[in-house]
Amino acid sequence: MTALAESVAGAGGVAPETPVRPGRRGAGAWRYAVLAVLGVYFLVPIAASVWFTVRERDGVSLETYAEIPGAEGFAESLTRSLALAGLTVVLALLLMVPTVVLVNLRLPRLRTTVELLTLMPLVLPPIALVVGVRSVLSWAPDYFLNTPLAEVFFALQEPALPWILVFVYVVLALPFVYRALDAGVRGADLRTLSEAARNLGASWPRVLVSVVLPVLRTSVLNASFITVALVLGEFTVANILGFETFPTWILRIGGSQPQLSVAVSVLSLLVTWVLLLMISALDRQRGAKESS
Repeated sequence: MTALAESVAGAGGVAPETPVRPGRRGAGAWRYAVLAVLGVYFLVPIAASVWFTVRERDGVSLETYAEIPGAEGFAESLTRSLALAGLTVVLALLLMVPTVVLVNLRLPRLRTTVELLTLMPLVLPPIALVVGVRSVLSWAPDYFLNTPLAEVFFALQEPALPWILVFVYVVLALPFVYRALDAGVRGADLRTLSEAARNLGASWPRVLVSVVLPVLRTSVLNASFITVALVLGEFTVANILGFETFPTWILRIGGSQPQLSVAVSVLSLLVTWVLLLMISALDRQRGAKESS
């Protein structure tokens, strides 16, 4: 009986084999196949673009890339687009960071309303938005000439730094900025941190600067990166309103210097990838520090 009991106990202590579902072993091959197809889909056009920029009659040359810094209008259009991107990031964060924090901490009932409002730029086509903006801007010489309001309208359309583009880009970036920040807020215990800071005598602006922003650092970087990518790649609004930004400049030189325009596009894509990799590295570094 003792031997039988020991044998039964020993048999019960052995974990049964995990059943292997049919088709599970071939799932990895399908994943690699899908990744390979997607890699070919993205890399082949990029490789063709790079080959188009370096191909010469005598062989391969990087002369096209060397001509980019001195190209006519390159520095002005890039500087203007970077300034627009920076202003858009600042205004979008100033608008959305307090809103997201307030909705999550104080007004949770308004979450659905805020989400619907931030989704409106995705529902409304950009072409319809820019046509409406252009119609409003045309009121200045028609109805408000020789008034302070007309001067404001004219200042918004200054070619050196068109503020009207900043306001339109903030609206277009709202869905992405809100979701990036909202994901960071939901993943952090901001309620406990903010209440602790308030109990220690910190004001709400101090809480936002010293508590919320450090916790949402990765989310703020993601939102900023998405906004910069949107501004640097936006073409429709700037073209219809008649402003020369980086994308419209690329189109303008495409007719006379096609290799140069493609080379600039390839470089901008590489810069975007580098920024994305930097943000991912910062996110992994932060996660490693938190886990340790």
